[in-house]
Amino acid sequence: MNEVLSLLDELEDILDKGNGLPFTSKCLYDKEELLSIIRDIKIKLPDEIKQAKWVKEERQRILLDAQKEAGEIVKEAESRIISMIDEHEITRKAYEQKAAIIDSANAMAREISQGTKEYADEILAKIEEALATNLEIVQSNRRELR
Repeated sequence: MNEVLSLLDELEDILDKGNGLPFTSKCLYDKEELLSIIRDIKIKLPDEIKQAKWVKEERQRILLDAQKEAGEIVKEAESRIISMIDEHEITRKAYEQKAAIIDSANAMAREISQGTKEYADEILAKIEEALATNLEIVQSNRRELR
């Protein structure tokens, strides 16, 4: 592109320096020199156009790749967020279940402990009654022996 611009600058310089015809706005130029510059522009211009087209296509490809990659990053981030939310929800439910199990176990332990105390008290009361009965028998037998 620089070469084409340079040739256009050269063409402009030639036109600016042209020899003017007296009493007219017309100028004389070297026809061969101007045609040579125009031919060079024609030769160089297709290469510049091809290069510009390639640059445009490459830019478009890069933009599409970037958009595709951005979309994949967004999808991955959304997936990770959902996963983290699910993990958080699972963890929260696990803690809730753990607390419920502990509360239930504590309640059962209290019930078992209370039941054990009541059972032990009943057994001890029966033993006490049996001992009292046996004590009376022993005392009665001792009285008879005297």
